[in-house]
Amino acid sequence: MVPRPGQIVCGEIDMRIDADGTWFYHGTPINRQKLVKLFSTVVRRDEAGDYWLITPAEMARITVDDAPFLAVEMAETNDKGVRCLAFRTNVDKWVTAGPEHPIRLDIDAETGEPRPYIRLAEDGVEARINRAVFYELVENAVVAHVEGHDMLVVESAGERFVLGPASEET
Repeated sequence: MVPRPGQIVCGEIDMRIDADGTWFYHGTPINRQKLVKLFSTVVRRDEAGDYWLITPAEMARITVDDAPFLAVEMAETNDKGVRCLAFRTNVDKWVTAGPEHPIRLDIDAETGEPRPYIRLAEDGVEARINRAVFYELVENAVVAHVEGHDMLVVESAGERFVLGPASEET
């Protein structure tokens, strides 16, 4: 990240967002949701994958264990006959899965469990889709043949997102 003229680079500060979306400052949870929401509006991600809090006057690197946000609710809507899946984050921001907000799936190396994400911003800031919402997403999936395999897919805003294999292959 390149600072703007007059912007102070503070380096790394002792602020962390854990994998459950809890924000910490100097090891203490930030319990004031309004303060977390305020900080959430200035979270950015650089090309190296580092997270920053960036204001017009300052920028400071923070630690993020997984993704800085969680998708905690899903709603199905219809936009001019096109099915859309909207997701609410733990800081009450809504995004609709589609070309600008794709859903991607990683597999946890330790557990083998799926770890789904939705991109919130162009710079790569994401929300991890929590387990309950992912189960709801899977319930809305259909089986489609993708690259020679039967896969679970969902559609939103005209885009198709692969959630994983339709069944365990032996």
